[in-house]
Amino acid sequence: MTSLALSTPASRDEGATGFVSAGGPTGHFGPAVPILCRRAAVVTGVAGFIGSHLAESLLALGWSVLGVDRRAPASDRVAAVNLAELTGQPGFSLRLADLCHADLGPLVSRSEVVFHLAGLGGVRGSWGPRFADYLACNVLATHRLLAACEAAGIPRVVVASSSSVYGENPGRPSRELDSTRPASPYGVSKLAAERLSLAYAARPGTDLSVVALRYFSVYGPRQRADLVLDRLLRAVLTGVPVQLLGDGSQRRQFTYVGDAVAATVAAALSAPGAEVINVAGPRSVSLRRVISVVEQVTGRRMPLVHGRGGAGEVHSTEADLTHARATLGYAPAIELDEGIGRQWAWTTSDAARLRAYPLGVS
Repeated sequence: MTSLALSTPASRDEGATGFVSAGGPTGHFGPAVPILCRRAAVVTGVAGFIGSHLAESLLALGWSVLGVDRRAPASDRVAAVNLAELTGQPGFSLRLADLCHADLGPLVSRSEVVFHLAGLGGVRGSWGPRFADYLACNVLATHRLLAACEAAGIPRVVVASSSSVYGENPGRPSRELDSTRPASPYGVSKLAAERLSLAYAARPGTDLSVVALRYFSVYGPRQRADLVLDRLLRAVLTGVPVQLLGDGSQRRQFTYVGDAVAATVAAALSAPGAEVINVAGPRSVSLRRVISVVEQVTGRRMPLVHGRGGAGEVHSTEADLTHARATLGYAPAIELDEGIGRQWAWTTSDAARLRAYPLGVS
């Protein structure tokens, strides 16, 4: 049995030749963005959930992508599965590097945009002695990357932030100018990284501009195994009960990964500045509603046991998307039932089974 809470997050030529969806291999057809001919990007955290989807879409749009991650696909089965569609693709290369220690100047020097998605996720794991790891991965690594980008004259860095910076919902959709009161050490580390990024962009004389995207509960194929929808879908697949922490009234604004990718690409192309932007799905829904949709999509009953809520887990998140619409032309396109259907199809696929077993074991 696994425990379930609603966790709030855990790779150049110039010119445009046309317009397509940013969704690419994710199957999402969202806001149109220009097709760019071999524009160069770096994606940190490329072996992760969102990072791998982003790299696939950038390649489909004609970018060249240098993916950076410390996880080697030869020894990490999650990295191997996430990078399977990228390996061998023209325009993609992978560099194994730890952002806390590597010489980052050569990694970013030939890029026009750096997408910084590397980091350590998860609310519950951030309590206690592991907080040092969160500081290193989410704050120190971000500082080192920003310094390298500024020194190299990189014009744009897009930073993955989180709805966790808000803390508890104020009773209305959260706006970017609202007070930030993170309820967990993870949220504190993401807010620190966000503020650090904006401080770099505000330095006198800098050429660096930053867009920090506050992702709200991103889900979809290849979602991290500790996050809520992956746990629910694996529970109905295996019949092993999942522990529901709380009474199911908790609410989240789930965001399909294709929508998150579309917003992320658009952030690279928006006007220069220092921006914080919410990225969320169509609406906030209760966990009870999510469980109902999972049962409808899969045709199976959810095996549940009930437990108490976890520390740092806020009751509700909801995003105001006014700024995202105005700045990025962003509008989420994938409804929850469609997105869960896509994630269920992946959960029952050969790729998901490969992720569940060590490399070399069938």
